[in-house]
This record gives sequence, structure tokens and C-alpha cells, in this order.
Amino acid sequence: MFVSFQSHFDLWESRDNSGFTLLELVITLTVLAILVMGTIPVAQNAIRREKEIRLRETLRMVRGAIDEFRRDTVGACPAGSGANGTGIVRPGSNLTVSAPADPRSRVVIDDCTIFDTENFDRYPPTLETLVDGVKVRQRGLNLMGGGGLGGSNTNATEFNTEDELSKTYLREMPIDPMTGKSDWKIRSSYQDKDSDTWDEINVFDIRSASDETALNGEKYSDW
Repeated sequence: MFVSFQSHFDLWESRDNSGFTLLELVITLTVLAILVMGTIPVAQNAIRREKEIRLRETLRMVRGAIDEFRRDTVGACPAGSGANGTGIVRPGSNLTVSAPADPRSRVVIDDCTIFDTENFDRYPPTLETLVDGVKVRQRGLNLMGGGGLGGSNTNATEFNTEDELSKTYLREMPIDPMTGKSDWKIRSSYQDKDSDTWDEINVFDIRSASDETALNGEKYSDW
């Protein structure tokens, strides 16, 4: 009995010391490789989805800044304007069209030099303009809220009319998450949405410069 038990013990010890066989190692590595290869696409899609979210947020932020700039141009440099100071003269016309200020606009842009003679729509001339800021003056409307005036909640009528105010619409140049650069496709208000080159009249809209396809099958440049 003792010999038989010792024999089994020696056999078990011998197998334990021998470790894994080559076949067992191959099978283990194969399974691990399959698991790793299966998780790579999931990780890549997660990273791409995060970039897509940031792209949509950036587009929304920049387009909002463009619209805010445009609201603040109503009444800016109102040559030939109406009695309310918000008239806009249409190109090729001697008529003055009344354009009431948007109640969300607390200030009016007070720097005529930034508007090109071709920029009748008075959208920002460049993206840099939204970052560098422009000189503005109060509208004289008792409105709360808004931004770009140092984060103050002071009523617009409480600002000293002699103070020179500057308003910025973007904190920094926006970066396209898909390209990692500020290489946006820009179009003016006089171009159609499929224009590939910018006429440099104004900045009406921006699109991603990436030609890649999104997870939903759309082109990033179409967003």
C-alpha cells in the first residue's frame, strides 16, 4: 500500500513540475488573441464616438457664437438708418428697412472698420474676430443676462457710456476633433453649403475638414 501511494505521489509531482504542454500554451494564446482582437474595434468605436460628441458640441458652440455676433450687428454703424437706429440699407436700394434688435443682444458692435464693403450681411469677417473680440457699446435696453462683458450681471443701462467695452464670442480658436487642427471648411452667407472654397467675405458657417464617415454613416463634413 505504501509503495502504491508513493508511486502515485511521484507521478503527480512529476506532472506538476513539467508545467504546461506546448499544445496548452498554443490554445491559451489563441484564446487570448481572439479576446484582444474582439475588444480592439469596441475601443476604437468608443474613442470615435467621443470625438463625434466633441465635434457636435464644437459646431454648436461656434455656430452659436456666429449667430450672437450677427445679433450684435443690428444697429452697428447705421449709416442712413431709421429713427430707431436699427435700420439696414439693402444693397442696390435707397430704402431703409427697420430691423428691431434681438432682445438677447445687450450690446451693439461699435467698430465699423471690421466690416468689408462686400459684407452686407455683417457676419464675422473671420473666425479670429470671434476670438480677438470687437469694440461694442451698450444698447440702452434694460436687459439681464448675456455674456462677453466680464461675466457681469449688471444691467446694460448701468454701464458708463464713456467706457470702451470689448466683447469676445469665443475663448479660443476651435479645434476640429476629427483632424486635431483648426482647419475648418468655411463658407460665407453668399455661398451654398457644398462650396469647397471660401470667398473670404464673411463667416456664415463652418464644417469639419475631415472626409471620414461617421458611425451613423454620414460624412463629418455634412454635419
